[in-house]
Amino acid sequence: MGCKLYFVRHGESLGNHRNVFLGQTDLDLSELGYKQAARTAQYLKELDIDKVYSSDLLRAYNTCREYLKVSGKEAEKSHSLREIYVGKWENQRFDDLQKHFKDSYGVWLHDLGNAHPDDGESVKELEARIVSFVTKVAEEHDGETLLFFTHATVIRAFFNYAYGNATEDIKNLKWATNASVSFAEYNNGKFTVAEYGADDFLGDLRTYLPANV
Repeated sequence: MGCKLYFVRHGESLGNHRNVFLGQTDLDLSELGYKQAARTAQYLKELDIDKVYSSDLLRAYNTCREYLKVSGKEAEKSHSLREIYVGKWENQRFDDLQKHFKDSYGVWLHDLGNAHPDDGESVKELEARIVSFVTKVAEEHDGETLLFFTHATVIRAFFNYAYGNATEDIKNLKWATNASVSFAEYNNGKFTVAEYGADDFLGDLRTYLPANV
């Protein structure tokens, strides 16, 4: 029968607002982020969702909570949906990362699939983590529609994989915007992409990552 999979990136976080790399540093949404989350919740509320999963980090779970308010559903938190852990880069300004981690952050900027933050999790490790988790959940919920609230690198890595690309090709896929919605399907052990980074419904609330991420 297959499984339908919707992914939501969290709304603008305090880290996004301050231009810092949060990774797994646990900061909340900004005021704008809550407005984005509420608008995305309205966009999603007509979907017939069977199961909701969320990263346990505040910025993702509080985005999820806006949907729970309008849908009356419950969510299961999962560590597997967390953003990439970036070690020494955690909570550092993007400008400073370019200065103090010129080589390793340079790989992040220009060859993301081979990036490995200092003392952190590599992009390849992140991809393995999220693909394993989503595959397991999809196998357990055949025929159902699932909704995941998660983070930018998680979504980018998963959808690059779902497109059938090698990890090294992830540099060719753009970042999904804050509170955007991406959609894939799982059938017979294979993922296919239906839509990536839909955000027209956000209108004037759309926000983007800066160029040096």
